[in-house]
Amino acid sequence: MPDTPNTVTHVSDTARWVAIYRAMETERPDALFRDPYARRLAGDHGEAIVNTMPSGRRMAWAMIVRTAVMDEIIMREVGNGVTTVLNLAAGLDTRPYRLPLPAALRWYHVDFPDMVAYMRERLAGESPRCALAFEAADLTRADERQRVFARAAAGGGPVLVVSEGLLVYLTRDQVAALAGELHAQASFRSWLIDLASPLLQRFMRGWSPHLAAGNAPMQFFPPEGTAFFAPHGWREAEFRSTWTESLRLKRSMRGARFWQLLSRLRSKAKREAAIRMSGIVLLERG
Repeated sequence: MPDTPNTVTHVSDTARWVAIYRAMETERPDALFRDPYARRLAGDHGEAIVNTMPSGRRMAWAMIVRTAVMDEIIMREVGNGVTTVLNLAAGLDTRPYRLPLPAALRWYHVDFPDMVAYMRERLAGESPRCALAFEAADLTRADERQRVFARAAAGGGPVLVVSEGLLVYLTRDQVAALAGELHAQASFRSWLIDLASPLLQRFMRGWSPHLAAGNAPMQFFPPEGTAFFAPHGWREAEFRSTWTESLRLKRSMRGARFWQLLSRLRSKAKREAAIRMSGIVLLERG
């Protein structure tokens, strides 16, 4: 159990936590992206989570890299013909407000009813760039998932599903069920996720007690990596290593140069495992 007061009490609180990281990046003069709404949405609660999590600020780089890379992939996929984005467990994601999306793009922002209400209240008066629809739904319920999926599919055209920061909080069975249900929708062309390995799970031991005590245990670290999704109709189209992307974007962890040098002494298999320790993955229908 953590020895500091727990500031995470529900998995939804992690959205406030990540919003602070977006605010931190936005306030840099060389920011990779700008989210003028992030600090407003995170509030004091988000700041408290970052301050009480072990290495809360030092580990910001990974979330910032994830946001920047997903921004790139989403914009590319929209440019390649995606007409609908289905954002599951969207939390406090502001991409419909901050990215230069086409006005005709349909974007479904899906989360628990209280999170959707909070998001709409905090962004009242702001105008999204695209056709944004908020969907209040408990995604742990199959009937509510099916309602949301059917609505997104009804618009026609290719759908990109986004589930940033969701899968790690689910069980293997829950992820398998979600993958199968998404594949059952013929118009759901691609699925953008972030994926963590058992190796990363070992590195995250400092966070695990805080999240578990706050009803948000991290559970999904498939040892088979993206091959987990193959029996459910999805295959890896693109894997962006969080580590490799952090070097490209110049947002690496402290001591990155030392770890890069050390990696040269490892076997090829261990270097590959380290590179794929966590990543941003675009899945496509198999």
